This record gives sequence, C-alpha cells and structure tokens, in this order.
Amino acid sequence: MRFEVLTLFPGLIRDTFTTGITGRAVANGLVELDTVDIRDFAVNDYGSVDDYTYGGGAGMLMMCEPVYNAFLEARRRIGSERCRVIFLTPSGQTFDEDMALEFSKEESLIFLCGHYEGIDERVTDEIVTDRVSVGDYVLTGGELPALVVMDAVTRLIPGVLGNDMSSESESFNNGLLEYPQYTRPPKWHDREVPEILLSGDHKKIEQYRMRQARRRTKDMRPDLYEEYIRKRGIF
Repeated sequence: MRFEVLTLFPGLIRDTFTTGITGRAVANGLVELDTVDIRDFAVNDYGSVDDYTYGGGAGMLMMCEPVYNAFLEARRRIGSERCRVIFLTPSGQTFDEDMALEFSKEESLIFLCGHYEGIDERVTDEIVTDRVSVGDYVLTGGELPALVVMDAVTRLIPGVLGNDMSSESESFNNGLLEYPQYTRPPKWHDREVPEILLSGDHKKIEQYRMRQARRRTKDMRPDLYEEYIRKRGIF
C-alpha cells in the first residue's frame, strides 16, 4: 500500500508514522508513505495557497491551483492516473470499518488535507473520488482525520499485525463491539476473571464471548445492534 498525503504540514504526517504498528509497517515495506507540501506549489513568493472567498464570509479558502498541482505531483509519484483521492471533510461519508476494509484493498491512496475555511469546490470536484468524515465535529485541519483513516487501513493490510486473526474478532468486524477481555492476575481489587475463561473449554468460551459482544453492543451502541439483528433476520 502506498499513501500520498497532500498537506500544509507534512511533518505531522511523517512523524506519526514512525512509531508503533504503523511505523513497523513502513519499516517492513508493507506501507509506503510520502507527503506533498501544498506550499511548494504556492502562487507567489510569499507562499500563498489561500485567498478570500467570493461572496464574502469569514476566513480564507485554499485555492485551486496549488492543490491541483500538488495532486499532479502525487499522481506522478504513484505512476498511475487511476487512484482514489480521499478528501477529509465534515460533509463526507462517515468513516467506518467497512470503508477501511475497502480502502485497504487498493494499491495506493491519495489523501487531501484541507485548512482554513476549506478548499475551493472546483478543484475538489475535479480530483476527489471519496469525501470522508471521521465524525460530526470540526477540526483545524485534515491531517488528524487522514491519520485516523490511514491507521485503520494500515492494520487491515495482510502482514501488518503480528497475528492476522487478531483483527477478525475486534470491534465492528462482525457488526458487534468487541467482547470484554482479561489478563493476569485472575483476581484484582476483588474483581475476578469470569470462570468460563479459565475453563479451557474453547467452544464454551467462544459462545460466552459472542453473548458478551451482543450484550455490550445492545447496551452501548443500540444503533449498531439494531443493524446487526436486521442483517441477520434476528428478532
């Protein structure tokens, strides 16, 4: 998988991908990450990439030409004119595990990170294939949402996690939240690990975990639970 990120703050992106699982994925050659500094394509010697909005209003808007030329540079590096371009925006489709899985099957992805009051609609209409939101709130820029999406996508790439089975039972993978988990000691602050988990009966443990996952989802995310039972015809 290759990530190209169009951003005003390339250091924020690169530094985050030097640690943990994502850092190991890059070090092991499972993920390639590069950034394109949109300011390198500024319209003047002052490094301007934004201007006032037509029609008035507060704040500045990122201009078409710097964003478009940064996109052309990312596409040149990838070596293909066919590539999904993900624009991180509150008006996009809400990001979820299904979307992460879909993105993980691509050979390369370009992420567009906006700032100020956003980006001129004309250039996003021309180059963007996916508008993605990480939630119903507004951040100061698109870098953190891009990192969220890249992190979720990276861990789904075969070989990134030490045990590929570990992603199969996690939250959202089967439409449910993950079941509660425990480790040593068996008793802590008068709280004990459920006895069934110490039994060694793997079939009963699996059944117990499914019950717990369904119960947790019903209690904590009734919206997910309703969708889960709808898809399975459970009443």
